[in-house]
Amino acid sequence: MPSSLSLEGLLLILVALVAANLAFVSSKFLFIKSVAKKHVGWCLLEMLIWYSLIGVLGYLLESSIGNTFPKRWEFFAVTVCLFLVAAFPGFTWRFLVKHRHETIDV
Repeated sequence: MPSSLSLEGLLLILVALVAANLAFVSSKFLFIKSVAKKHVGWCLLEMLIWYSLIGVLGYLLESSIGNTFPKRWEFFAVTVCLFLVAAFPGFTWRFLVKHRHETIDV
């Protein structure tokens, strides 16, 4: 374990990994609103909301430590890509794995 990474930082990374996959767990939008068939578009919108919430949480954590560092487009490009990579297990489970309870229309 890296010695320079605090417990709060590790918890934030763990929460981000869980949040990246939350869009694929439920067939409801943000666990609240039912949609007829939750397709990839709904999941991407939900992931954007989760990404924003994790970003705000990270910013609050950083500002509680001291000065915040400026974030330019490169920071957001890298973190969005990392968030998408972290969401791959949920995407695979939701859209690529065949579930037994689904019927196949021929």
